[in-house]
Formats: sequence, structure tokens, C-alpha cells
Amino acid sequence: SELPLTLPELDDYRPGDPQGPLARALEWRFFQKNGQWYARETNTMPQWAGSCWYYLRYLDPKNEERIFDPKAYDDWMPVDLYVGGAEHAVLHLLYARFWHKVLYDIGVVRHPEPFLKLVHQGTVLGMAYRWYAVLGQNGEVARALDGDSDEIVPAPEGDSVRFRLRSGEPVEERFALERDIEMREGKPVHRELGVRVAPIAEKMSKSRGNVVNPDAVVAEFGADSLRVYEMFMGPLEQTKPWQTSGIQGVRRFLDRVHQVATRSLSDDPMDAETEKLVHRTVKKVGDDIEQLRFNTAVSAMMILTNHLAGLERPPRAAVERLVLILSPFAPHLAEELWSTLGHAPSIADVEWPSFDPALIEDDEIEIAVQVNGKVRGRVRLAKTASEQTAREKALQDANVRKFVEGKTERKLIYVPGRALNFIVA
Repeated sequence: SELPLTLPELDDYRPGDPQGPLARALEWRFFQKNGQWYARETNTMPQWAGSCWYYLRYLDPKNEERIFDPKAYDDWMPVDLYVGGAEHAVLHLLYARFWHKVLYDIGVVRHPEPFLKLVHQGTVLGMAYRWYAVLGQNGEVARALDGDSDEIVPAPEGDSVRFRLRSGEPVEERFALERDIEMREGKPVHRELGVRVAPIAEKMSKSRGNVVNPDAVVAEFGADSLRVYEMFMGPLEQTKPWQTSGIQGVRRFLDRVHQVATRSLSDDPMDAETEKLVHRTVKKVGDDIEQLRFNTAVSAMMILTNHLAGLERPPRAAVERLVLILSPFAPHLAEELWSTLGHAPSIADVEWPSFDPALIEDDEIEIAVQVNGKVRGRVRLAKTASEQTAREKALQDANVRKFVEGKTERKLIYVPGRALNFIVA
């Protein structure tokens, strides 16, 4: 019955009071009704008021005459990609679209939607390792049990504890950190207590003790290791558990890149195998970045690095391309290696390397070998292999021979690049 509420006139709208400018209108804010004093809510536009249209102000942040210059809007809008967690769907994303649509309706912006593509990145889970503590009469830990013990059952509703042994003794669920765990016979065991623990990946929380502090990770492994590990953990949109052992592997990979790039390098042309692998890797990493498949991009660079590490003198051209494609993932290391390779800074200003389409094609392909329509083996053949060559290569497979020998070959069906089928009786 009191809506709409008429807001008061204010001479000063400047920010400062956490309760908002309306808090200055004391006569409007405080009022009596039925003999009781009430205070109206004044914080009507909290942080959303700024964060919901910041992408528009970023277009022209120093413009003191208007929200943005129309040319700046045309140059940058709409936003190509919005990356945010699933919770953004009902928080920032929802409010930002609402504000944008209002601005569209009144003619301030030219697009009904501010963002062209939405990607939800998955949550990074913390790892905790469960074990059970059997409690004594005074609440002390009488003994420890395995984290997957079948002796523990949920306590009855209203009990003072959550779990009990089948014999009735009270039990508490306890959690250990990764540093407290060691592997014994392939299973995780609490280092001090000697009981098996149950690995549990769940949302990071202080109560579980599974929060990973990025500052501590950077201090121990470096910022590049943290960046690359986060991209290597798995597909961007999937929920993934944090594992310190994984970042150790990534650090070894970056160390290997450094070792390769600081060795004695060859200025001779690349051999055919290396050249093909370099061009394929450049293409894959470029394509994967466009598709946000960062984990497979890192995997491809690891393969190339291992190949170069196995050469007595890696080709300089190959190493330079590796450093260039690594730079978006590990910018600090790449910048240092680019300088070590004799180039002026910054690697960020260098054009992305190109690839030769002819070099990414396979000279050989793998095809299925069938006997009476059932796959009995696989062989690698040149793309242009003749039927006779395909037949001879297929019969070198022991399993194929087992189903063909001693039988009459009625027909041979060969589809180049796809399959070879022996029809026998």
C-alpha cells in the first residue's frame, strides 16, 4: 500500500557512507508508524550498481562528458567471451544483462545482449583424506580406523555424535592433508597413524583444511607453474580436484623446457620428423587456445619438449617456436628464454608462429583389417598404398593370419585410407 516509495531530493549524491547517499536524508530515512520507529533501507544499489556495467566504462574510462564515446563502443562491443563460474548465472551475469537491456531500451547501447558467448569454468576442488577417530570416555582419540571402514554407521537422530561403531562406541570423522599422506602398496595411508585414508574431493573450506593458498604455491613452485597446472588439470568447464603432485609434474616440464632452450642449439634445418612435429604442435596449440582446450595444448607442448630433449643439438628454429607458443601459458619463463635465445623483448609483441598445412598431414594412416567383416587387426599404411601392399602388410599381423590361413580367400575389399576386408570361406 506504500509503494511506489518516493525518494527524497538530495543535494549531494557523492559516495562515502557505506549505507549509500540516501542515509543522509535523516527525516526520510527514520519514520514512525503506529507508535513505532522504523528505518528505511538505504543501501538500494550496492556493488552491483558499478560492477554490472563496468565493461562499458572500460571502453572509455577517462571520458568526463559521457559514459563512452560511440566510436569506442563500436570498436569493442559486444563482448566476445564471458568466462565465469556457474554462480554467475544468477549473480553478475543476470544483473549485467538486466542493466544492459535497460540501456538498450533507452538507446544508450546498440546491442540487446552484452556478451556473445558464455563459458562456465569448473570449480577447483580441494583434496581431503578421511579417517575415523574412535572416542574414549573423555572425548580423547582411543584409536584410529580406516577412512573406508565398514564398521562405522550413522548415529541415530538426536545423538551427540554423527557416527558410531556397530558396537556403539562414538566415532568422529577426521581429515588429513595431502602432506600427511604417503602411498603404501598403491594405497593412501596416514603417515603417522598408519590407517588407510579415503580421498575426498570437495569444495575448498577452512573446516576441511583443504584450502590451497595460491601465494604459497607461487612461493614454492613459481607463478608460471601455477598457471600451467591450472590449465593442464583438465577441460576448462569441468570440476577438477587440486593435487600438489600434479603441479610438481608441471614444474618438471617447465624445467625441461628451460634445459632444452639453454643447451647448445643447431642452426641447421630441422630434420623431417622434428619439422612435422613442430608444425603440428603449432597448429594444435593455436586451435586449442581458440577452443579453450588448454589442457590438450599443454599436453602437445610436453610431447614436443620431450622430443627436442632427446636430440643431441635441438634445432634453434624448433626451440624458438616452442618458446613462442608456450608464452601465453608461462609468460615469465618464455620472456626469459626469448632473451636467452638472442631476441629483444618482449615476446608478447612477436607474431604467433605459422605452420605449413602440408607438414601437418600424415604420410601414413592406420586402417582396420577385417576378416569376414570383423576387425582382427590394424595396420599403418601410406595413404597411396596399393591393394597388394595393403594385403601384404595386413598378413604380417599374427591375429589376421590366424583367421585367414587355411581358408579360401573369396574376395578382398580395400577402401584406401579406411579399411581392408578379407572375405574367406
